[in-house]
Amino acid sequence: MVLPSTVSDQSIAQAAELLRQGELVALPTETVYGLGADASNPQAVAKIFAAKGRPADHPLIVHIASASQLSDWAENIPETALQLAAVFWPGPLTMVLNKKAAVPLAVTGGQDTVALRVPANPVALALLRAFGGGIAAPSANRFGRISPTRAEHVAEELGDSVACILDGGPCSVGVESTIIDLSTDKPAILRPGRVTRSQLKAVLKTDIALSPQTKIRAPGMMAVHYAPNTVAFLCPGDTFISMVDELCSQGKQIGVLTFSAQFAELPCQCCLQLPADAMHYEAALYNALRELDKMHLDNILIEQPPQTEVWAAVNDRLEKATV
Repeated sequence: MVLPSTVSDQSIAQAAELLRQGELVALPTETVYGLGADASNPQAVAKIFAAKGRPADHPLIVHIASASQLSDWAENIPETALQLAAVFWPGPLTMVLNKKAAVPLAVTGGQDTVALRVPANPVALALLRAFGGGIAAPSANRFGRISPTRAEHVAEELGDSVACILDGGPCSVGVESTIIDLSTDKPAILRPGRVTRSQLKAVLKTDIALSPQTKIRAPGMMAVHYAPNTVAFLCPGDTFISMVDELCSQGKQIGVLTFSAQFAELPCQCCLQLPADAMHYEAALYNALRELDKMHLDNILIEQPPQTEVWAAVNDRLEKATV
């Protein structure tokens, strides 16, 4: 099994060479760890799908070093893309654009659009610059499962499938990027993330739909995703205690994930209290879910966060991770 590598000029150069050879490299980003391959090499991209057990029609995000490389991958680039890139790149925003003919369909899930982003992580950017091309990099985990936010998460789950794991420490954002479709003249959010709808509207000065006009596919749009192996429930705060009591009365071994101090001392096998603000909650969420999942509990009970815009990414992930 491949173990995480300390980041250095040498390890970055080695990882770039492995990518050129068609191998898989796990890399940190500010959102989650990515399972990277040369985006221009269909054979290398196929290894991503094999390692993750990912459906072949599920598109990947291509990571690039700067907005100047947009034209290497996309055509008919709208002014809206340049406006958003100027404000949010490097950062947790992915833009879906019309692809150039040379972009492999293996990367786009057979679609005529390509998803692009510039990550805001010094290790990822150093690797992209050393490699010189685009890196296709979905989350470095088995398809549908909890995304990795630490190098050890990658080693535990995909350590036998990668040639190298670059250890960049914990991911600062902790949930996947916002995805906006700019392939038509009606921008639409395909997946919520750290960059909010209000922030996007403030830059573009136009309305942004919460679903696309077309049937475009993007990462994270499936009904079940980001899920632990343990059956998890999402429960509003006003019924949280009664739900804990009900599960305990059934003899269930349960773990609790909460952001409220009032629930932090409940009688259960493990209770993890995350921060009560959305940004810090996001950064801690996946690691907490993984910790509870390792305990082989019967159930995980998660307190429903507020239904506000800043919590949209968290609520999206939790709704897809729970039954």
